[in-house]
Amino acid sequence: MNDRQQAILDFIKQKQSANRQEIQDFITPHFNKASRITIIRDLDTLEKNGKIKKTGTNRAVRYKYSASPLLDIIDVDKYFVEDQDRRKLVSDYFNFDIWDNLHDLLTSKEKSDLALVNEKYLESRAKMSSALLKKELERITIELAWKSSQIEGNTYSLLDTEHLIKGGVEAKGKTHAEAVMILNHKKAIEYVFAKPKDFAKLTLRKIEDLHRILVDGLDVKFGMRDHKVGITSTKYRPLDNIHQIKDALEQLVKILNSTKNPIEKAMIAVLMISYIQPFEDGNKRTSRILANALLLAYDYCPLSYRSVSEEEYKKAMLLFYEQNSAYYFKQIFIEQFKFAVDKYF
Repeated sequence: MNDRQQAILDFIKQKQSANRQEIQDFITPHFNKASRITIIRDLDTLEKNGKIKKTGTNRAVRYKYSASPLLDIIDVDKYFVEDQDRRKLVSDYFNFDIWDNLHDLLTSKEKSDLALVNEKYLESRAKMSSALLKKELERITIELAWKSSQIEGNTYSLLDTEHLIKGGVEAKGKTHAEAVMILNHKKAIEYVFAKPKDFAKLTLRKIEDLHRILVDGLDVKFGMRDHKVGITSTKYRPLDNIHQIKDALEQLVKILNSTKNPIEKAMIAVLMISYIQPFEDGNKRTSRILANALLLAYDYCPLSYRSVSEEEYKKAMLLFYEQNSAYYFKQIFIEQFKFAVDKYF
């Protein structure tokens, strides 16, 4: 959005409901070239993007704020100029109000557009021979294992990862733990690919099973944590009571099972597993593989995250931790979904 559209949105959000004349009376003194036609165009854009809803007809038309609170737009570059200790958070601790807002992360148009994109994936996959499909699954396994590990600080290159997964050759100058992390990704991804429909109905046990595969051999305790945990680069502190952590994870499972759209399911899974931090370590890894499991369960294309910058991915996570804003992550996720459909299968 441009500054004028943001101002319009803020005004409608503050008023809860406004007609075009009220909006124009507010905007015109602040933006010299905000003509009637310009305002109408801006309102159409905001409505198309799901930020506002138009009600009534003719002179009775009013505009209401309709976007999920989780989709508030934040200037990413400006936000991270501020030192982490000076940033004001929505809540320094887990925000229990977030449960009521985990819906409508996609507009109706976005859902239909992404479903059309996914049709390309389904058509391409259906035409593949078993040998070619096996090759593509191996390729996305390698690239997802590499990028997901890289986001967590693993220093293996993509070529190193390919040699490790295909030939069992550990890279020189790298730690054994880095190799284990990547090979655990391979096992978890293959586990999901083998039984994708198992994740159509999610359970707590299935999340824990994925986590167990991903952290096996890495000196990480299995099961839900029973102690405090800090997150680098933020003041946000997740839940530290094992009973609350279990309750939160069970609540997440209910929400994921009741969410209809597969891409919304997957986005909520990544964001909330990362936000709850139910495990001692390996939370974000688990969230990414779980999201792919949910996509595959409903015949949607899995993501490799290959082209995303790990820095931008981390910024998107921090914005969700600190401001409960999913807007930037949503952009990244949709871009990576389209990238996956275009580059694989």
